[in-house]
Amino acid sequence: MTPLDHNAWRLTTAPMMDWTDRHCRVLFRHLAPSARLYTEMVTTGPLIYGNAEQHRRHLKFTEVEHPVALQLGGSEREDLARAAKLGADFGYDEINLNCGCPSERVQRGAFGACLMAEPALVADCVKAMIDAVPPQVPVTVKHRIGLDYNESYEFVRDFVGTVADAGCRVFIVHARNAVLKGLSPKENREVPPLRYEVVTRLRTDFPSLIFVLNGGITTAQQCVNLLDASASADSSRPHGVMLGRAAYHDSYMLAHTEHALFGTPLPSREQIVEHMIDYIAREIAATRGQQFHTRVRDVARHMLGLYSGQVGGKAWRRMLSDAHLLNDNDPELLRRAMPYQSDYDDHRQPLLDALSG
Repeated sequence: MTPLDHNAWRLTTAPMMDWTDRHCRVLFRHLAPSARLYTEMVTTGPLIYGNAEQHRRHLKFTEVEHPVALQLGGSEREDLARAAKLGADFGYDEINLNCGCPSERVQRGAFGACLMAEPALVADCVKAMIDAVPPQVPVTVKHRIGLDYNESYEFVRDFVGTVADAGCRVFIVHARNAVLKGLSPKENREVPPLRYEVVTRLRTDFPSLIFVLNGGITTAQQCVNLLDASASADSSRPHGVMLGRAAYHDSYMLAHTEHALFGTPLPSREQIVEHMIDYIAREIAATRGQQFHTRVRDVARHMLGLYSGQVGGKAWRRMLSDAHLLNDNDPELLRRAMPYQSDYDDHRQPLLDALSG
């Protein structure tokens, strides 16, 4: 097998349905040049039965996104193998199998978190995927630490061990149980308790594997504490962290985390906006006339949190959510919406924002 550098997973962004599309990932890349980016989950059906245009719609990404991982949803080994090969052919740096989503819709498809109950099936699928892609493209698994209210460590330990025997060497662990009945996906992100100590035990019990911790991480300082370089000899620490909704709702937090973990100079929010204006303009020109053409609203919706907590941030969000303004499809809308430059609210808005917190 090709040797893996565990530092490649030091900072990652989570696959989030309807959110981490290619436009969102470009924003994340400008905020965090060192991060490993994950697609939203793509089920095997559109890739197996879709035409070339559908493949492009689901798999297209921009070169700046590298390293970028494709997350697949499915439970049929042949379909997953074909989808993994397609992803590798498109140029993805990693293929990830979703064994953590608890939604009822995903369960009806017999994949996601419910697959943890069938480790031998997951191992079979992983082996088929590994055989289908070049050796330099790792096949990884994202999973929970248990199902329903079973908090047995042996359950997740045996799952990891079985899947590792099939050749998987990277495990992204959402450190909560998945409750398959009675909790919504949102509740599944909040109600089951976080148990980071389970990831600690896995890291100790499987020293040759790479473990990335996901769940409940909301600040750059938490990431630093979890990955403390001064304790790098501590074999119980995770190799990396995965940021999800916290980085989406307050996207500049991702830049702070990049800076804290890698020493990368902090870009200003204004610099990020300028990068995205250029990106939108190029996308509009490149996709004009195509069925799935890019609009300003497709990108702007991912940028609402860029000025979270900042004076003028409310005006920024309102302006980028205004359907009338978005209908003009003018990338300059982002520049006009920047705090201190917005012509959407009157001159009192920054003061009102500051007073309201």
